[in-house]
Amino acid sequence: MTPVNALSVDVEDYYHALVFREATRRLGSVAWRSRVETNVEHVLALLRQAGVRATFFTLGEVAEEHPTLVRRVAAEGHEVACHGYRHERVDGMTPEEFRADVRRARAVLEDQAGQPVWGYRAPNFSIGRTETWAYDVLLEEGFRYDSSTYPIRHDRYGTPNAPRFPYGITCRSGAILTEFPVGTVRLLGANLPVGGGGYFRLLPLAWATAGIRRVNRREGGPLMFYFHPWELDACQPRPPMRWDYRLRHYVGIDREAGKLARLFRHLPFTTAREVLRLA
Repeated sequence: MTPVNALSVDVEDYYHALVFREATRRLGSVAWRSRVETNVEHVLALLRQAGVRATFFTLGEVAEEHPTLVRRVAAEGHEVACHGYRHERVDGMTPEEFRADVRRARAVLEDQAGQPVWGYRAPNFSIGRTETWAYDVLLEEGFRYDSSTYPIRHDRYGTPNAPRFPYGITCRSGAILTEFPVGTVRLLGANLPVGGGGYFRLLPLAWATAGIRRVNRREGGPLMFYFHPWELDACQPRPPMRWDYRLRHYVGIDREAGKLARLFRHLPFTTAREVLRLA
């Protein structure tokens, strides 16, 4: 039987994206207009039409500023999970700051969703080899799984030697936190990205579809796929920025919704919680 894959949505605004923040830093303090509610509605409509449920890794800051957003996500049967509070990288925090960040975000999300929040994903996959203390904090704060590992080589993140399928991390208490890495396909001795994000916008749909199908059929494992609501928003602001920043942030946005709809027709997806059989 073909495994069912996990579909995840990182709920943040376009201006939370690291590339956008770096590219516009020289502009100083600009009050960028939020577009997250409209974009999440677009995502919900897309999933509703496809009959697919997903895990929404949501920023606590977004939930506080848009209090009905998380309620709508939960009401449509999706899982609500945590993406931190302000989209700050974990490798720039102390353990105490990280604990305060996830505790604050989780409290807001659980209050609005009316369901336990068990999953966490670090902004920009920023839990690396020197931040393994974060797993202990997550477990102590009530989380049951993490999805912050991307087993690829990348100039900004990635742990290429990490396991490619869900695995357990034994914390100092002896308890186990489940890690659900973002999806890759193994070809020519390397892990290649088929788990969404910018690669999905940049590469042909056939690459992701064939890669995920290969992982499911040949290796028998479920795969984690992710995208952001702002990646469906071709009308978001486009301030002047260097060509490489522009490429990373905007390429393929006008085709993203159509590609996702076709992906959902070809492959089975559900929430991370359901794939991991957490009850």
